[in-house]
Amino acid sequence: MSLRRSFSKYLPEAEVPALIAGYRDAGYAGLQLKGYQWAPYLGEPQRALDELGADAGTYSALITGDAIDAEGRERIRSSIAFAAAVGAERIVFCHGHPHEGVDAALRREFARTLTEIASESREAGVAFSLHHHVDQPVMVLEDFREFFDGLEPGLLGLTVDTAHLAKAGITDLPGFIDEFGPYVDNLHLKDYDHASGSWRLFGQGDLDLNGILDALDRAGYDGWLCVDEESDASLEEGLRASAEWLDANGR
Repeated sequence: MSLRRSFSKYLPEAEVPALIAGYRDAGYAGLQLKGYQWAPYLGEPQRALDELGADAGTYSALITGDAIDAEGRERIRSSIAFAAAVGAERIVFCHGHPHEGVDAALRREFARTLTEIASESREAGVAFSLHHHVDQPVMVLEDFREFFDGLEPGLLGLTVDTAHLAKAGITDLPGFIDEFGPYVDNLHLKDYDHASGSWRLFGQGDLDLNGILDALDRAGYDGWLCVDEESDASLEEGLRASAEWLDANGR
């Protein structure tokens, strides 16, 4: 399986220009920008294009998080408008709500609301994908089953984050993909070390990354493989080591 590679990493603001200038030479076709890396330009898409550049790969995905109440939805609409203006392919959305106190009924209500938002986003030409997260409403296996119960694949996507699945206690990651593969429209691949509870460079944790990618192959996944690099490695090391692992494993 050969997927388009993108890269994402939290960095000091002073290093973001180096990320934008260097990702293609490092072997990546796109970036998935963290919120703080693009949100200062919200409402000023032309300034973003002037200062960050007009390369479409830079905006392959914009990561954001918010509530989905009335005020949150207005902010999300502003993000969708910005994404459309800079040519972003998708919004990757982290639902800013705690996991505690969310029952099946509320989780299904959240699913309906996010599907409505995804429909608005599609009308603007931007895909909309839920990024599950530890201590957010969709976290453990039963949450996913409740959330996606009755939802047709193809509108509201799912960004799978391999390390957040592991941190949430989901052990059979290829099996997770086999179950939810039809909803997956984006991949955040990162390794995780259970003993220390830390994010790691590929191959330095204990996740079956190849098994996950094989399961995505079975699901017919052909979207982005985003190296969501959140270890303590430098930007240069993260770009290089991740690409080397992907090359060595035929990915």
